[in-house]
Amino acid sequence: MDVPYDLTSYVRVLKMATTPTTEEFLQVSKIAGAGVLLIGLMGFIIGGIMLFLTGGGGL
Repeated sequence: MDVPYDLTSYVRVLKMATTPTTEEFLQVSKIAGAGVLLIGLMGFIIGGIMLFLTGGGGL
């Protein structure tokens, strides 16, 4: 694996990078938030199923 350690390649990447617009930021935020909610919902459902299958003892 040949990793370039030339400083000019890093400077070139930083010059190409731009700050996202408000619209782009909001869109990415909505998608990321939906993903977090979806994963949380799946975990909640799986936890409920596990609780149901094991008899619900404990708390």
